[in-house]
Parts: sequence; C-alpha cells; structure tokens
Amino acid sequence: MTGRTPRLSRLRRVVPEGRGGRPADARAARPEQARGGKPRRRGAQPKVVALGGGMGLSASLAALRRITGDLTAVVTVADDGGSSGRLRDELGVLPPGDLRKALAALCGDDDWGQTWARVIQHRFQSQGDLHEHAVGNLLIVALWEQLGDHVQALDLVGKLLGAHGRVLPMSAVPLELQALVRGHDPERPDEVDTVRGQATVALTPGEVQSVHLVPSNPPAVPEAVDAVLDADWVVLGPGSWFSSVIPHLLVPDLLDALVETKARRVLSLNLAPQPGETEGFSPQRHLEVLGRHAPKLALDVVLADEAAVPDRDSLTDAAKRFGAAVELAPVARTDGTPRHDPELLAAAYDRIFRMHGRIGPWR
Repeated sequence: MTGRTPRLSRLRRVVPEGRGGRPADARAARPEQARGGKPRRRGAQPKVVALGGGMGLSASLAALRRITGDLTAVVTVADDGGSSGRLRDELGVLPPGDLRKALAALCGDDDWGQTWARVIQHRFQSQGDLHEHAVGNLLIVALWEQLGDHVQALDLVGKLLGAHGRVLPMSAVPLELQALVRGHDPERPDEVDTVRGQATVALTPGEVQSVHLVPSNPPAVPEAVDAVLDADWVVLGPGSWFSSVIPHLLVPDLLDALVETKARRVLSLNLAPQPGETEGFSPQRHLEVLGRHAPKLALDVVLADEAAVPDRDSLTDAAKRFGAAVELAPVARTDGTPRHDPELLAAAYDRIFRMHGRIGPWR
C-alpha cells in the first residue's frame, strides 16, 4: 500500500439487488474464518486478483494497490507486436510487455518505486537492433533464461522494484489470438475472415465476431488458478475487450476457477469504445460479447463511469443476465482523455468492496 487514502466518491446504485435477491448493500456478518478453516487475523486486507493486459490492467492495478497490499495480477500472454513480438519470435519466450506494464503499475509512489517504473518502461532509441526494446522486457526475459521459471523470475523482478503485489502470466506458453472478423477487408464488407495476431485484431477495421486462442486449450499457470480460487474479489477489465479481457476466459482451467471461486467478481467497463476492435460498441454490448464467450460466468458488480453510459436501463438489463448489480461512478480523468483516474477508480473499488455482499474481516 502507498499509505494514501483514496477520495471516496459517491456511487450511484442502479440495480438494487445482488446475487440471490439479497440487497446489494446488505452487510453480511463478518466471517470468523477464511476458506479452508484458517483463521484470518483482524485487520487483514482483502485478497484481490485483477485480470487483463496492457494499459487497462495497469489502470486497475494503480488503483487497487492504493486499497490493498494483497494484490495479484494475472496477465494475458498473446501479445505479438513491438518489442514483445520481436523477443517472442527470436527467443520463443512469452511476450513480456504486458507483464512489464503490470509490474510498473504496482511500483510505489516513492522515489524508489517511481525510478524503477521509469527504468523498466524506458525504450532504447537507436539505429540498431535495440531500437524500441523496453528495458523491462529484456530484464524479464534474461531472468526467465537464468532461472528457467516464469513465476520465480517475475517474483524476483517484483521484489527488485518494490512492487505492491504479484504479477503472473495466465499461461506458461505463448498464445496466438485469432478472431473471426466481418469486413476485415473493406472491399468485402460482408465476408468473415480469420484474422491472426493480437496486434492485427486490435486494429482491425472490421467487426470482431468472436476470438479464440491457439493452442485452443492452453494450460493455465497453477499459481494464477490458485490465486483466483483463494481471492476475496476478482476484478476483470478494463482493457482491450477482445485482446486483453476475453482471452482469460478462453483458458479452460482459469475459466473454471472464475466460475467456481467463492470470490465476488467485478467487471470494470471501458470509458469509450476502442477504435477498430470495439468501434461503436455500447456498454451493454461489451457485456453481451463477454457472455457469448463465457456463458457460465457470473458477476456480482459491473462498474462503469456514469458519463459513459447513455442508456442505463439497457446496461442494467445486460448486467442482470450475469446476476450483477451496476455501479456508476466518476472514474475518468478530468483532462478529457478516455483514461481512468487512479484515485477515483480506487475510491470506486473501495466502495464496492465495502458495500457489496460479504464484508471481509479487513474492515
């Protein structure tokens, strides 16, 4: 934790009932024990797992580290562009870029944390092979080669950075994202093509119908599965919907954990559609495509910025199909860009954790 108290903002509750018809703001009795019968000390912090990739996950982590010190990021590993793509092609490794961004987001606000955040995000500028490689990518890959263990290496990088949380890949094998896209070729707007590669999918001018991973049944990292099963809260999103959020639902063991966990689940929606990938999507359509890819997934809360929801009734109806309440809160930066403000987002998460369902012994 950074020791900073987030500004608590007022959330507007749109759906009055949570799962099972229970009022969403009903305070459950504080449990005497954590799952598995192990007593939890008074004042313990909530165990939170955040899933995603890229800048969306970074925004969520920058907020969550302000309200809990028991935080795990589970990161997609399908990136095939830029420095990550080059390292993946040359060395056959997991793409390190989204893992690096998550580690940077978990760095503290003190001089040590901010210095290391800048260092690992630094990109070389040259006329040679190092051009545009990120320092953090090279550091992560070097430790993978030295230690031969993805999780151990990322834990070591996190320790070096003083990261306020843990970063895990969702799978230990590099994945290729493929999408069925209608109108990928503007000259054939009605045809559906298979588009390969996360970077290409993210920028397609067509309409993404669905996505899948290659290999089709990739193994989940066991530590990621365990973290989801042991969590108090699981946070999915924000982020590139088809290339960073939905891929977690395409790893069978990870999806099973998300369905079976006793944790509460919150889905954080984007502030605006993403050009190319979700151009023209309404907030409720984001939920609809999520449900098509994971029909068994239940949610407890859908968080959205109040200014980004023009049709609140439609979003409420879409959330009900997941068993979820909708919470609207101002979580965007005030500079007009579609980016989350870390403190406002932290305040929204804090409010949700305290008001929805089980109130954990950390309060």
